Amino acid sequence: MQSAKMAPGAEKPVLTAEEKSAKTAKSSTRYPFWFGGSASSMAACVTHPLDLVKVRLQVRRPDAPKNMSGTVLHILKSDGPAGLYAGLSASLLRQMTYSTVRFGVYEELKTRAMRRSPNNKQPSFPVLTAMASLAGFIGGVSGNAADVLNVRMQQDAALPHAERRNYRHALDGLLRMARDEGPLSWFRGVLPNSMRAAVMTASQLASYDTFKGLLLRNTPLQDNLTTHFTASLLAGMMAATVTSPVDVIKTRVMTATTQEGLVKTLKTIYRNEGLGWMFKGWLPSFLRLGP
Repeated sequence: MQSAKMAPGAEKPVLTAEEKSAKTAKSSTRYPFWFGGSASSMAACVTHPLDLVKVRLQVRRPDAPKNMSGTVLHILKSDGPAGLYAGLSASLLRQMTYSTVRFGVYEELKTRAMRRSPNNKQPSFPVLTAMASLAGFIGGVSGNAADVLNVRMQQDAALPHAERRNYRHALDGLLRMARDEGPLSWFRGVLPNSMRAAVMTASQLASYDTFKGLLLRNTPLQDNLTTHFTASLLAGMMAATVTSPVDVIKTRVMTATTQEGLVKTLKTIYRNEGLGWMFKGWLPSFLRLGP
C-alpha cells in the first residue's frame, strides 16, 4: 500500500482513498446480532402509522381516500389516534423475527468476508448485494407468519364489519390462523414476501454501505451522524422504489380471502388498475425507510 502523503504546510498526513477505506473498515464496531432487530422494534413503535397507511393505500377500496394525508385523516376520524397503531403487536413480532434474522445474517456474512480479505477491506458492491439478498430471503421466510398478521390487522378496520378477522393481538392471530386455516397459512405469500425481503435488504443494506463509503471517500464528510443520515436517506429512497411493486403484490396475496397464484394476481391487478398499482403506498414507505 502507498504510504500516506504529506500536504505542504499540513501537520497531519493526507490518506489515500485505499488507506481511508481500510481505516474506516478497521475502526468499524461489530454489534451483537440482535441489535438490528431491537432497533427495528423500537423504530416500529414510531413508524407503525406510516406502515399502516402504506398497507391501506396498497389494498384501498374504490371509495377509500387516494392519498396519504386523506388516509390518515380518515383513520383519525373513524378510529381516533389509536387507529394508527392497529396491529402494532404483529409489527413488533415481525421485527423480532424478520429484522433480527436478516441483520444478523448480513453482518455475519460481511464480517467473515472482511476477515478473509487483505487489510480487512469491505467486500465489493456485487458481493454485498448477494449477501444482503440471501440474508433478506432467510429473514423473509422466518418472519412470514408475523408479516401476514401485520398486514391483516392493519387492513382490518378498513373492511366491512362482516369481513373483519378481529384478531386481538399477534398471539391470538397466530393461533386462530392455525385453527381456522391450518398452519400452512403462516406461510401464505411466502414467495413474494421473501423476494421482497431479498430485494429490500439488498437495496437497503448494500446500498447503505456503498453510499456511506462513497460519501467518506469523495466528500469532506467524516464518519458521523450526518454521513449516516445521508446514506440512510439515499438507501431508503432506493429500497422504497425497487421494492414497491413486489411489496404491493405481497400485501394483496396476504390479505386476500381466496388463494390465487402470482400470475393470476398480477393479471387481475393489471386489468383493474393498469400500471399505477406498482407504486401505491410509495410515499409512506419512503418516509418509514429513509429518515
